[in-house]
Amino acid sequence: MKFLKLFLSLVCLAIVACSCVTSKEVSYMQNLKHNQTVPLNGNFQAVISPYDQLRITVIGVGDEKELAEPFNPFSSGQNMNNPNALGYLVDVNGDIQFPTLGKLHVKGLTRIELQELIRKKLVEGNYMNNPMVDVRFVNFRVFVLGTADGGKVLNINNERCTFLEALAMAGGLNQYTKRDKIAVMREEDGKMVTHFLDPRSTDVFYDEFFLLQQNDIIITQSFRRAYAQEGFNRTVAVISSVASVLSAAAMIYLVITGQKE
Repeated sequence: MKFLKLFLSLVCLAIVACSCVTSKEVSYMQNLKHNQTVPLNGNFQAVISPYDQLRITVIGVGDEKELAEPFNPFSSGQNMNNPNALGYLVDVNGDIQFPTLGKLHVKGLTRIELQELIRKKLVEGNYMNNPMVDVRFVNFRVFVLGTADGGKVLNINNERCTFLEALAMAGGLNQYTKRDKIAVMREEDGKMVTHFLDPRSTDVFYDEFFLLQQNDIIITQSFRRAYAQEGFNRTVAVISSVASVLSAAAMIYLVITGQKE
């Protein structure tokens, strides 16, 4: 039994050794300096892509309030059975069907540019003199795979989300996640483009994928020792159970043989 206990102790020591992670492997922004400034793309705005869902509101001021109503079909409950009741779905060609104005090609536009496009068409078509137009993304989402619970869908309330913000919203990275190979996948011109970002260095700020776009996919990977530790844990659990059974059996045997003597 002493040998078995010694063996279990050695196994536990091996697990601890395998699970050790250095700060250099996991610490964020290791080369960050006091008063260091990092330039960001302050003009970043998400662009509209096929399958985006847009909420577009036309507002009339004063006598033009009623004139704006035909351009807001989804603001009342009369169209709630419409599949687009939550907004305008951009089709595969990058178009939407807007009331009265008809088909509008919106792919590649920012929401500010689309606001100006609709406002201009309303004025030029003599529908309204001074309309206000508001465009919002309804489905700005980022997907994170490889987290402790498998994956998460992050719903972004605005059109600006950084790589680090997304990691924080997903619950952060555990000690077994590889920092040097966190992938950000993005669809560009019908192809999936992948960048690997490393949050341990301020160099991450300079990557064009640092500022996320809607439907970006973040994929993390774990160190091999994380899986090895899981195997060790299962092995130790089995050995501990067997040891407990053997110890109990040995005690019962000693009690029985002692009584016979």
